[in-house]
Amino acid sequence: MNTPGSAGRPRVMGIVNVTPDSFSDGGRHAGVAAAVAHGLWLVEQGADILDIGGESTRPGAEPVDADAEIARVVPVIEGLRAVWDGPISIDTMKPAVARAAVAAGATMWNDVAALGFAPDSLTTATELGCDVVLMHMQGEPRTMQADPHYEDVVAEVTGWLVARAEAAVAAGVNRERIWLDPGLGFGKTAAHNLALTAHLDRLVVTGFPVLYGASRKRTIQSVDPTATDPLDRLGGSLALGLEAARRGAAIIRVHDVRETVQALKLQAAVTGAGLSVRPV
Repeated sequence: MNTPGSAGRPRVMGIVNVTPDSFSDGGRHAGVAAAVAHGLWLVEQGADILDIGGESTRPGAEPVDADAEIARVVPVIEGLRAVWDGPISIDTMKPAVARAAVAAGATMWNDVAALGFAPDSLTTATELGCDVVLMHMQGEPRTMQADPHYEDVVAEVTGWLVARAEAAVAAGVNRERIWLDPGLGFGKTAAHNLALTAHLDRLVVTGFPVLYGASRKRTIQSVDPTATDPLDRLGGSLALGLEAARRGAAIIRVHDVRETVQALKLQAAVTGAGLSVRPV
């Protein structure tokens, strides 16, 4: 699945939070019917991939046990799979949840712990054989924003992710199925997030395709203090997504699918027009 979306643009991953406490839309799609309907609505808007999550990883979030998480996400994946054959991602740290999700029809494991949460995470990824997203996170959700610190955030995040990718390959995960995510907002200040965006190409050149997710995140408020409500951060989300696409991201993970797809189409059109212009 390591290919771009239509017309060479990055793929757009639509977020379906089946949780009561996600930072942006917690509780809005917590029921199975509502979550399935929301996922199909995102597909209509142009989502190439759906990312289903049953545990909030916002700063300060409390953990959810595997059984509860499975009960939230599996019926949603089954409901989507019954009517849609596109790629479905499971956003979880837990191998048991990943197993249940893939059995229900998921085709990608999006792991904020980069296969480091449990002793059997690496072996589970190998056995499942699905695409795997390895994300960087300093600390864990409850404490990750307490005091994040790096000497060189771009070098440290890039080096750590490549090391995790090599560990996954050594464990038997197919290199062609590994994606990297710098983890904006996960144990990082706004300055760290902006630096990772500005130098995303340094992660791209490692050869692993990159997933980028800055949708509605607080970094936008750090630049525009009026954007206190996550729903008021569309402009910032689009700006960051376009910059990530320009620097080589292969997947843009967002809440606002239609607007992101439109922005990426226009970016591709402008780039294509520029390439076709001959000097006079």
